[in-house]
Amino acid sequence: MIKNYPCIIFMCLLFSSQSFAQDLKLFELADFDLNGNVKTCTVITAYGKEVFEFNEEGFLIKSTTAYNEADQDITTYKYANGFLLEKRMESYKDNVLDEASSMANFYEIDTTGQKIIKEQIISYDKEFLEQQEFIFGEEDRIFKIITSHENAVDETRIDYTSFKNELTKTRFTNGVIEKSIRTSTKKSKLKGDQKIVLTKDFLDGEPNKAIEQRFDESGKLIYEELFLNDLVKGSFASQEIHLFEYDEEGILKKETIKQKNAIATKEFVFQFDDNEEKNWVKKIVLPDNTYTTRKIEYFPKLEIEESQE
Repeated sequence: MIKNYPCIIFMCLLFSSQSFAQDLKLFELADFDLNGNVKTCTVITAYGKEVFEFNEEGFLIKSTTAYNEADQDITTYKYANGFLLEKRMESYKDNVLDEASSMANFYEIDTTGQKIIKEQIISYDKEFLEQQEFIFGEEDRIFKIITSHENAVDETRIDYTSFKNELTKTRFTNGVIEKSIRTSTKKSKLKGDQKIVLTKDFLDGEPNKAIEQRFDESGKLIYEELFLNDLVKGSFASQEIHLFEYDEEGILKKETIKQKNAIATKEFVFQFDDNEEKNWVKKIVLPDNTYTTRKIEYFPKLEIEESQE
């Protein structure tokens, strides 16, 4: 399945419309729209290239953004038993490590009582930057995050509210609402069940912007509507709508963008490699005629089988 996601650098803590910035997440092949026993994926960009490296289990272990031969940003990940132990972000300028802008994240997990994951962030020049404690509750969900800075401590609370077929996840920092995500299911005999995700962002406790996304039964994004808060009307006003169409194999083929009285369309053409579980190696966007290319290297099957024994 081809997702309508750009190729960008992924950090350890994912921010998306369906998660909070500080929710912990391990990155896997699917997050990069990759299938099969991928070892490396190199994306050619306008500013250089990005290289993503994975282990035999499909977890991201290294990402490199190379602006040129001398300037690079490198992030590495270390795991143990499926748990992230360490993340290091190193910045090189003229082939010299910039210690002030490089940092290490260390993780500890405590399951003796209430599950707690502790994260410490330290710069390479030995400056303490931040500590976070992720406290889990029922259903293994994060309900509190305590963030310690040099001169302050912030407390984030995450509430979960269920009503009929809806689940709303709301985030408050120091008592002020920051974000809410409502997930629901719309049943349809003709179109099949659709998952609807409505995400609202707040600024200083006031509504700021929102996005509604709809996914079909196979998980493909088919509808996206963007809103901004209208201060005069005191409600959200629609800014633009994106409609996504797929072919019979689930490959994205068209995007329609509606903005007030204007309508624009994009068509997508993909070229695939000859791997058993195919991956795209070139994406062409029409009518702009822009394209993205990827070079993919795979683990030998024998190596994968041995690692799983």
